Amino acid sequence: MDAYGTGSDARQGRGDDQDVPAGAGGGTGSTGAAGSTRAAGSTGAEAGAAGEPGEAAEPRTGVAALSPRYQVGAVIALAVVAVAVCAHLGLVFLHVAPSNTLTKKHGAAVDEWVFPEFEQNWKLFAPNPLQQNVSVQVRAEVSTADGGIRTTGWYDLSAEDGRAIDGNPAPSHTQQNELRRAWDFFVSTHDSDDRPVGLRGALSESYLRRIAVLRLERNDAAGPDGVVERVQYRSRTTNVEPPPWSGVKVSDRPTVRQLPWWPVSGESEKKGGAA
Repeated sequence: MDAYGTGSDARQGRGDDQDVPAGAGGGTGSTGAAGSTRAAGSTGAEAGAAGEPGEAAEPRTGVAALSPRYQVGAVIALAVVAVAVCAHLGLVFLHVAPSNTLTKKHGAAVDEWVFPEFEQNWKLFAPNPLQQNVSVQVRAEVSTADGGIRTTGWYDLSAEDGRAIDGNPAPSHTQQNELRRAWDFFVSTHDSDDRPVGLRGALSESYLRRIAVLRLERNDAAGPDGVVERVQYRSRTTNVEPPPWSGVKVSDRPTVRQLPWWPVSGESEKKGGAA
């Protein structure tokens, strides 16, 4: 019994010992675990908060990625381009705008910049639609193989362009404007006696001569053995009849303008025209 009691006491003691330390140990353990959890969570949150700026930041691109010296250079280059674009647009605007104080004073500078690359043939504030039908024709003097000279008939170049454009949903710029612009260029740089006014007059003659050679070759005007020696232009201008309500009266008689014969400088002129 002593042994049993001792064992019971021992077991009871052990139970008491287990209950007391267990409670104390459990409290301490829970507190320690919670404290450890909170400490770990706080450490992780702090680490996350500390790492957020680095993770959120993205690498710089574009001008911002350049060094300060190159950023200054890029800004200067953009400023120069912006100034050049504004100056170009301003000069083109003065070219197409009605006559004013600036164009009267600086017209030569404006024309020097605009011609010939940026030429405009329309008016911004005063559209001037075509009011005449102009037909441009050309003929040639051809030297034959037997040493003779023959004169071809008139080739209606305007009618040829018209047939090429008619029914074509996307005609080329050459078909629409090459001949028309060349003739307008000639008329505007020559006086009523067909004498050139300034250097641009001589240039317009050379341009028309090359077009004539090219078109005559296309029509095989010289034949297999002939050579084009001279060309001659003429135009037939007819006024477009105005609408009845306008009350404007215009002549319906065509006006014919025939230019003198122009020599063609052999193969060099023909090759230039073909080019």
